[in-house]
Amino acid sequence: MTDIENSGLGKATRYDSDYDPGLLYPIPRAGNRATLRSGNQAFAGQDWWTCYELSWLEPGGRPRVALAHFRIPADSECLIESKSFKLYLNSLNHLEITNEAALKALLVKDLSDAAGGPVVVELGDMTDGAFPVATASLASHCIDDIPCDDRHFVYQPDAGLLHCNIDRPVHQVIHSNLLRSNCPVTGQPDWASLFIEYRGPQIDEESLLRYIISYRNCQDFHEHCVEQIFCDLMAQCQCQSLSVYARYTRRGGLDINPYRATPDLGEQAPFVRTVRQ
Repeated sequence: MTDIENSGLGKATRYDSDYDPGLLYPIPRAGNRATLRSGNQAFAGQDWWTCYELSWLEPGGRPRVALAHFRIPADSECLIESKSFKLYLNSLNHLEITNEAALKALLVKDLSDAAGGPVVVELGDMTDGAFPVATASLASHCIDDIPCDDRHFVYQPDAGLLHCNIDRPVHQVIHSNLLRSNCPVTGQPDWASLFIEYRGPQIDEESLLRYIISYRNCQDFHEHCVEQIFCDLMAQCQCQSLSVYARYTRRGGLDINPYRATPDLGEQAPFVRTVRQ
């Protein structure tokens, strides 16, 4: 299914339904990727989802809960729309499942079928309180408070804002907590911390900050925003190696964290969990 206007997205919905994998709403990636401003789409990566509200029934009806991680490969045929993902997970709430192994097998099958690619599922025991905020942000340089000139910031994506110094090659890890985009269905704001690692000409930090802020009124899916940022940085800044990783805050018990990188940096997103998550 691809006709969002005729779907249940953005409309009043019954959340407490029977188990139904048909609730998952796949959206082909090809449509969004055809609109990317740069033709350089040679990226690897994945979409790492975290679910904080997974629940089901064990035989006899006792409820169980778990934390779940889902890794959807960037080369899968489809992304999965977030509300439909939530509705699907809620449809498990009254399903009796033999054990966690059976639950994991069910999740892998349903999500892989919807995404059109192999989805990795990890279940976390809720009795384990060790889910720390990662320190990766401390190893990177935050650009949110750098001095800027008196030009007004723009709030629609503009790759022309990006500049670099081609005579000064560097290896840097930069982050910003000022990425905001908006759901293309509901218009609701989505907030993220953005981590960028690159090798190549040094990117002018003010220009990068202005570029990140330019997504403030952009209405698009998380995954496509990250892919556009990746392509714009590659095209405008001549990066030799690059990763772009957005850690979005949760909505509806789910957070979506797209990671796109040049093949040399690998396809698996690193574990970075900020204080917002």
